[in-house]
Formats: sequence, C-alpha cells, structure tokens
Amino acid sequence: MEMFGLHVLDWGIILLYVVVILYLGRRVGKAMKSTADFFLAGRKLGKFYQFFLNFGQATDAQQAVVVSREIYRQGLGGMWLQFLVLFLTPFYWFTTLLFRRSRLMTIGDYFSERFRSPFLGGAYAFFGLFMAFIGTGTSYMAAEKTMEALTQKPLAECTAEERRSVEDFRTYQELKARVDEGLSAEDQKDYEELSEALKRGELHAYISYTNETVFFFVYAFIVAIYTAMGGFTAVALTDAIQGVLIITFSLILIPIGLGKIGGFEGLHAEVPDYMFELFGSASTSEYTWYSILAMITANLVSIVAASHMMATAGSAKDEMTARVGMLGGMFFKRFIMLFWALAGLLALGLFAGSLDDPDHIWGHMTQQLLCPGAIGLMLAGVLAANMSSLDAQSVCSSALFIRNLYQPWRPGRSEKHYINVGRGVIVVTLLAGIGMAYKAENLAELFKYFISLPAVFGAAVWLGFIWRRLTPTAVIVQVIVCFSIYAVIPNVFPMLDSVSRNPSFLDETEAREVMITTGALADDVAEGRALRVGEKIEKRHLIEPTGIFFDKVVRVKGADSQSATDLQSTKAGQGRFHAEIWVLSLLGIDFSTCSKAQLVATRFFFDALFPFVLLFALSFMTRPVNRQKLDAFFGKMHTPVQATPEEEEAALEHAARHPEIFEPKKLFPGTNWEILKPGWRDAVGFGGSWVIVGVVVLLLWVIANIGA
Repeated sequence: MEMFGLHVLDWGIILLYVVVILYLGRRVGKAMKSTADFFLAGRKLGKFYQFFLNFGQATDAQQAVVVSREIYRQGLGGMWLQFLVLFLTPFYWFTTLLFRRSRLMTIGDYFSERFRSPFLGGAYAFFGLFMAFIGTGTSYMAAEKTMEALTQKPLAECTAEERRSVEDFRTYQELKARVDEGLSAEDQKDYEELSEALKRGELHAYISYTNETVFFFVYAFIVAIYTAMGGFTAVALTDAIQGVLIITFSLILIPIGLGKIGGFEGLHAEVPDYMFELFGSASTSEYTWYSILAMITANLVSIVAASHMMATAGSAKDEMTARVGMLGGMFFKRFIMLFWALAGLLALGLFAGSLDDPDHIWGHMTQQLLCPGAIGLMLAGVLAANMSSLDAQSVCSSALFIRNLYQPWRPGRSEKHYINVGRGVIVVTLLAGIGMAYKAENLAELFKYFISLPAVFGAAVWLGFIWRRLTPTAVIVQVIVCFSIYAVIPNVFPMLDSVSRNPSFLDETEAREVMITTGALADDVAEGRALRVGEKIEKRHLIEPTGIFFDKVVRVKGADSQSATDLQSTKAGQGRFHAEIWVLSLLGIDFSTCSKAQLVATRFFFDALFPFVLLFALSFMTRPVNRQKLDAFFGKMHTPVQATPEEEEAALEHAARHPEIFEPKKLFPGTNWEILKPGWRDAVGFGGSWVIVGVVVLLLWVIANIGA
C-alpha cells in the first residue's frame, strides 16, 4: 500500500524516528539551568559524545548529494568539491586547541575580546546568522530533493503541461547522446532550443508529489522542537543516534548498485576511463589539481570562521578530549565520503543522462534500487544527517545572537530569560533557511559559498590568534571590502538588467572540440567502434561554452519573440556574478581564453589571499590594541585549561601579570608573532593526521582502479 509514492512501511519508519528524537529533546530540556548548559552542554562532554557530535555536525546529507551530483556531472574528480576538506583535517589539531583555550562561547566573543570591539563581535554575529541561513538552506534542499525523487507521480496523473515537460526532456536526452557524433541541422536546432529550456528549468525527468513549501516547514518544525527544548545537550545526544543512521544511509546503496551493474568490472564497462581520474584534465573537468588546490586554500582560511567550531571545541571537558573528538569525528566522516564517491560512480554508470537535475540523483538511486522498508531507512538516514547539522548550527546561531547582539543590548537579565530568547532564535534561524533554499538553483551553488565566504572573517581569526600587530580598524575595513566582493555584488548584480544583460558581462569561454583517449565501453563495442570493452580508442568530446562573469549565459525571449532561440531573443547572465573575476579584469587581465577550471581556481585563490593582503597593509597604518590587554589575551591562549575553576582563575591571573614567562617558549621571541614552539603532542597529532590522510587517498585510488 502506497501513499504519495511511498509505502506505508517507509512512512512508519520515518514516524518512529521523529518520535524518538522529539522524546530525547524533551527529556534533556528539563536539565537546562544556565546559558552554558544550553549553548555548550556545560562544557562536560567526553570523548564518546565529542566523536559523534563532530561527526554529526560535519556530516550532512547535502554533502552526499553534492558529491554524487558532481561525480554524475564531472566524474570522480567532482568529489573534490566536498573531499577537499580531507587536506584540512590535520589543521583541526591546532584550531581545536585554540578554541578550547580561548574559554569563550562564540566566535563573536573572540572578536569582542581580542580586538576590544563589541562592534566586530556584533558584526560577526550578523555574519554567522547569514551563514546559518545558507547552511540550513542546503540541508533543506538536500532532504527535499531526495524526497522529490522518492515520491514520483505516475505520468497518467500529470497535467498536459507536466507530461510535455517530461517528454521534451526525453527528447533532449536522445539528442544529447548523439551530440558528440554530430547532429543534423534540424536536430541541432531542436537540441539548442531544448538545452536552453533545460537551463531555465522548464524540462523535468519526472514530476513529484512532494510540495517543497510544505516539506520545508514541517521539517523545520520538527528540528526546532527538539533543539529548542534540549539545546546543545540534545544536539550531542541525538547526534549519537543520528550517526548510526548516517552510516547506514551511506552504505546501503553500494552492494545493491554493484550487483546491478556487474561489479567493479561492469562499472568500468559503463563509465568512461577519464571519469575515474582523481584529478580531471582541464579539457574534461573543472576539478583539476590547481582548481582543487585553490579551493583547499580558500577553505583553510575559512574553517576557523565557522560558528560551530567554538561550540564543539568548547563543549569538551578538556583540551585532549576536544582534540581527539574533533579529529576522530572528522576522519570518520572522510572514510564515509569514500562510499559517497562510489555511489556517485554507480549513479553515473546506471543512470547517466537520465535526470534533468543532478541534485535528484541520490533519491533516484534509492527509488530505483531499494525495496519498501529500506527506502524508509534511507530517508530516515538522510533526515538524520541533515538534522545533525541543522541542530548544531541553529544552537550556535542562537548563542551568537544572545551573546553578541541581545545581551549587550539587554544586560542583567536572568539565565532563564536568555535561554527562552535563544529558543526563539533557533526557530527563526530554521525558518530563515527556507528562504535561502528557495533562492538557490542547486546545492553545489550554495555549497561553494561555504568554501570562500567565511574567509571574510577567517583571515582575521587566524592572524588574531598569532599576530599581535593586527588592528581592529584593519579588520573592520577588510571585512566590509571583502563581504562586498564575496557576497553583496555577486547577489545584487544579477538582479540588475543593466548588468545581467550588459554585453560586456556576457562573455563566454570558447566552445572547443578535443580528442580524448579512453577505454571502450559496452556501447562502443555494440556499435562497432571497438572489438572489446577496455580497448583504447579515441573519442571526440565537445566542451560547451561557460560564462566568465556569470555562472551561465542563457537566451531569453525578446519583447516580440515567441521563442528563446529565435533571432530576436537576447542573452542574459544567470546565477552568481563572479565579482573576483570582474575586479581582476579591471586590472587588465584577459580571461577570454581561460578554461572553466582556470576561472574556478582564480576565484578561490583571490578569496583566500586578498583578505590577508588588506589586513597586513592596513594594520601597519593603524593603531593596535593596548599592550596590557593583549598580554592578558595571549597569556590565556598560552595557558592550558585547568582541572578546576579555582586552578583556572589562578593560572590565568598569573599569565596576565607575567607575560615574560612565555617568551622562551615562542618560535619567534621578541617579535609580534605569538606562535609557540611545537611539542611532542603536536608532532604526533599533526604528523599522524597526515598519515591518515595518505591512507584515505590510497583507498580512493583503489576505488578508482579496482576492476579497471
């Protein structure tokens, strides 16, 4: 028996999951007595909860969807949009220590204390809330896209317009499969018209029962209830349960998919060789080694500005618990991502070209491969993965609002008052994410904001922890300039016809034909292009143009035209406006001959490095914080967390009064650099982390080559 495309057994599993997490939220909510309890779980979490807390808040179903989406589009190299975090993991050994030793509740508190600037603390709070809206938006989109694919409407129940949309998509599929071999003039015209319709979102592989508005609000309501009741303790407790479901949904598709496609050998028979390359070539992928390096650099700057980093580290009972819990949870996620990559390759082999929206691929695989009951378990896992990120993000956003905006405005209120206001902020944050989900066109678009946008504040966090000379004025100016380039201009310019239809911003890269050497597929053998599967043959590959200043350039109907492809139609830019490329073009740099990969690399290197250029230049021209206040801050940062409150107070007071005791321990004594000499724990933790990174990369290589 089915309801709205899902078996009643699947609905029953989902309902059971929701009931359990609501019960847990209500149970732990009764113990909330202070804001430290609500926002940091009383700083009492041990290694077990720290592990699942970090694994859960770092693991979101949208990440699995993004990985499978990009592999479906680009081949195995597409996973680097998410997997680039692998190379950042060793640095958490140091950032976690810094956040725990700061003994603060939010990163807004860090800006207020380090720079003696409540304005900067409040500015970061606004920024953190904005990023939370993006984060919740991605989670909503991932869950909703999966739900859409699982609740497909039969064609007989579709309207005439819906049926035409599906039929046109099937025609587009047929034409696209032949485009590399060349189309007739009539077919080429039809292909171009349908391609433009697909860009505008007018073609669909199927129609779904799921109403995204209803789904968004019901989903937000469920998360809001258990998180608002139990705070960060509820987050940690439910994340332990959700972690098991995350592992389940990450593994469940693999054996069934491999069985259907004929194992790893069958996978290589269906997917071209170049799609298995860990680093794509500039001719076939936007994920080359240099574009991946650029994204890693931008993300390394950004990671310290993620609002949850202070809370997850700060909730640990001591420094080593925080470090072990952070790296344990993060590395376990990296291993789970290997299965997401394999699922993406299976999707490519089984369903290549069959979807109008690659964001649907995870749900489509679930619907096609799993049986009732297993589908419900998968959907519960997807919901759990999203909730484990949503709950942590919403609590951190609430802490930012209370600590850095509301409390300075309304000081002296009771702890119960602040907790109740914080609960209201959790609800508002979750609802605001719905608006962001409506705005974005796809998950990859939203995720790329997470790579570069936090660098606006991330550069100041990194330098503020290690360089005394960094000044409040420099940080304020840098934040305003970079936020304008990274967030304001990219989103405002597309709304202006004077920009989106300005010919100078509608330049595209040149269309190119390249010949690639690849192993023959089963289709090649069937059509006489090869004698056996795997035989090396050359294929013609068409690289279609892509926008330089906009994500894409499409044809839109003119005032008197009937079609978006006739002679009176005009071009317009859609998606993000790349302000970084625009700024560099003003310096005379020509991007017309660049590949998509080179454009991506340019953007992310700019996002990573430009804030540091501004901070160094402006800091030497402006006045730093009072030396005595800096002594107190850095004395605290160099003092390990103590076992009792009394020992803490004594140690911090001694450090503030005697800053000279830390000079022999510094890597550069007598300078403005506050970097301590690394100890054996640093060598073991940081060095050992890179060994694990190597193991994960080796496993990824094995996945790419087994059965080849």
